[in-house]
Amino acid sequence: MASGGGNYRNGTHRSSLKGTTTTSIDRPLSVNSNPSKPALKTKSLSSVGASSGLRKSSPGSLGAAKDDAGVPGRVRVAVRLRPRNAEESVADADFADCVELQPELKRLKLRKNNWDTDTYAFDEVLTEFASQKRVYEVVAKPVVESVLDGYNGTVMAYGQTGTGKTYTLGRLGEEDAADRGIMVRAMEDILADVSPESDSVSVSYLQLYMESLQDLLDPTNDNISIVEDPKSGDVSLPGATIVEIRDQQSFLELLQLGEAHRYAANTKLNTESSRSHAILMVHVKRSVKGREPAHSSENGNSNNMAKSLRPPLVRKGKLVVVDLAGSERIDKSGSEGHTLEEAKSINLSLSALGKCINALAENSAHVPVRDSKLTRLLRDSFGGTARTSLVITIGPSPRHRGETASTIMFGQRAMKVENMLKLKEEFDYKSLARRLDIQLDKLIMEHERKQKAFEDEIERITTDAQVRITEAERNYADAMEKERLKYQKDYMESIKKLEEKWMMNQQKQGGERKEQMVSTAEEVAEVKRLLSKETSLRKAAEEEVNNLKSQLAQLKMSEASANSEILKLQKMLEDEAYQKEKLEGEISMLQSQLLQLSFEADETRRRLDRGGPGKVPGGLDSLIAQVRPQLKDSGNGEKASIAKLFEQVGLQKILSLLEAEDADVRIHAVKVVANLAAEETNQQKIVEAGGLTSLLRLLGSSEDETVHRVAAGAIANLAMNETNQELIMSQGGISLLSMTAANAEDPQTLRMVAGAIANLCGNDKLQNKLRGEGGIKALLGMVKCGHPDVLAQVARGIANFAKCESRASTQGSKTGRSLLIEDGALPWIVQNANNDASPIRRHIELALCHLAQHEVNAKDMISGGALWELVRILRECSREDIRTLAHRTLTSSPTFLAELRQLRIEF
Repeated sequence: MASGGGNYRNGTHRSSLKGTTTTSIDRPLSVNSNPSKPALKTKSLSSVGASSGLRKSSPGSLGAAKDDAGVPGRVRVAVRLRPRNAEESVADADFADCVELQPELKRLKLRKNNWDTDTYAFDEVLTEFASQKRVYEVVAKPVVESVLDGYNGTVMAYGQTGTGKTYTLGRLGEEDAADRGIMVRAMEDILADVSPESDSVSVSYLQLYMESLQDLLDPTNDNISIVEDPKSGDVSLPGATIVEIRDQQSFLELLQLGEAHRYAANTKLNTESSRSHAILMVHVKRSVKGREPAHSSENGNSNNMAKSLRPPLVRKGKLVVVDLAGSERIDKSGSEGHTLEEAKSINLSLSALGKCINALAENSAHVPVRDSKLTRLLRDSFGGTARTSLVITIGPSPRHRGETASTIMFGQRAMKVENMLKLKEEFDYKSLARRLDIQLDKLIMEHERKQKAFEDEIERITTDAQVRITEAERNYADAMEKERLKYQKDYMESIKKLEEKWMMNQQKQGGERKEQMVSTAEEVAEVKRLLSKETSLRKAAEEEVNNLKSQLAQLKMSEASANSEILKLQKMLEDEAYQKEKLEGEISMLQSQLLQLSFEADETRRRLDRGGPGKVPGGLDSLIAQVRPQLKDSGNGEKASIAKLFEQVGLQKILSLLEAEDADVRIHAVKVVANLAAEETNQQKIVEAGGLTSLLRLLGSSEDETVHRVAAGAIANLAMNETNQELIMSQGGISLLSMTAANAEDPQTLRMVAGAIANLCGNDKLQNKLRGEGGIKALLGMVKCGHPDVLAQVARGIANFAKCESRASTQGSKTGRSLLIEDGALPWIVQNANNDASPIRRHIELALCHLAQHEVNAKDMISGGALWELVRILRECSREDIRTLAHRTLTSSPTFLAELRQLRIEF
């Protein structure tokens, strides 16, 4: 039986009222489908199921998985229905489809017969009208985004021959762009996101035919080996052709070339049946920018050198798109001869894949990966480190119900497989080595240029000093020679004058002797004066000579200083040579450290694989500081952030915040608990930690409407478990829920309370106690709200209660009238038996049928007008199973038959 509620997991509230906006808190009730229980019988009306939608991974969520321990990621499975083909439209014209899709609930029903069906929940249910774009966005786009973030990803199609696997994956869209398949659309997104300068995209296209791996881009290469890395477990194909892709057109040409070489055959099930498994491998290599930490340094050059010595970070992602060959039965496909051998090989490889998925789903100690080359190729996709999406394709024909059921069960088992997603990051040591070589060449050339300039400067200084010394010596010699000639000339003239005067004095002897003596004295005085003048001139000349000598000494000192500078420059040259040798030694040491870094990175990765999660900060104040910023965004539906908060903080500390004095913290804490309660895996932990008791206490003590609404939703989620139902009843949960319903005015709060009581109504053991504590009256009291969602939950609770009463009456454990009739629920049931809202009407119709199964209720139902509604259900109900139940009820009751005969009503 379908529940009128939704769930807390998807993060957005789907309101049934158009134009109504709701906060991110007001989410639908969780019905918590359990992937471990693949089938839900329609006849078992107490079972409810819904599926969580395919959740798109944001870069932020993936970014949380930086360490090598990885993050868990379940295989996501979508089912796609092919429309009827021309042959089926004629051959099966008188028969209904074997499947019924319920895309809004993300589940499908597989008909066993005209009155019994099996219900299966998937991550996404795609009808025959679903576009190729929608199929790509819900199945493959999250995987492509993960590949661009550095993770491995797999998209695979599985199903019977002729159900549209190749159409879904490999359609090129040459005639109609809307028909493009997942391969073409994925490459468009990848090429749009990568940078041609720093990133690279390369492609391999292969087929697995008759257990032989062949290259579709090079048909002569027909026996490619599979190599597994013993350390990382990665699978590689060293012999496959790898083509680098620069634009979308070249990729389309490669796909056309590969499809031309792929094996196909004409069978009864498909005119172009693929006889091989096609595998497209897309390798994406991206450089990560902005990840290098900043280092402080006193010298800017050393800082730049330190940055240049850090190897660049590279992320490598691999996308594997697998178009499996269709499974088929030999008697239906009509395969003969070589086609029969192909079919046997296909079925063997698909069988080996099914065995591996079964082993992984059951947590078996041994997974038979090596039974087939297909399972060896896909070992990373199931139970490995890749994010995997599987689309199973089915047909509507009832003739192939067995193959459809087998395909559905394959998808159900695949949903149980958990992968551990790991980020593929590594250092680009080759790029660093090339960069160091270029830097070394630049340093060598710069050193040679500086050395040549230095030698030229020394030669220029030496030449200039020699020229200056030579010129100074020449000027000094010329000056000395001029002074010497001048003094010699003056001396000779003076001697000549003195001789002449002496001769004249000798001639004038006689009477003028006295005068001559006087004159001689004067002459002597003049000679003395001249000698004194000559002496002073000689001194001046000597001083000039001394000055020239001092200038010469200064020139020699300048020459000595130049020689000293030359020695310094020679020492600098020697230091440069030593630095060059030291630099070369450091470069060789860095090259040796590159290998050491690689070894240490591997050791670190192994230690992180063995390590555990970090410590969670303690203390209520630090916890509130940690929880508050994350809880403010908890209503955005980002389940990854709630899971991360749950892992880091711990359940006990989150529950302790339910009693915090800060009202804002208390509200956000109850939202987190409600989100966690939407996951079945968390419910037992919440109950064991006392979360249920805290929620009930909060429901009774708080006066905040938001707290009431979210706490009631969390209790409704926990009430899905039978053990929890008894705990809720034993702790006075019905009284608290009834009190909340009586005081609430918000329809969403009433819907949450009604959903919780409706879940409790489905427990056979709690019928009397639930009624005694006012549970039925609380349900009937909420109909005054008139909101369709509230009425749907009330109708669901009444249907659950009536079904349990019917079962107890059949087993003989209950006698007397129905408690619903005693509490006055029959008039409302009759009034809403033909309600316009299909969820309300469907639940009321089932409640009427169950009430009518107990003969003691017949008279009350006749007097209350319920008989007419049963006849109307028999005639007009759109659901065949309800019509069958109404017919069985009317024909098995003598009271009803007598009344119908009296009224002359035939049915």
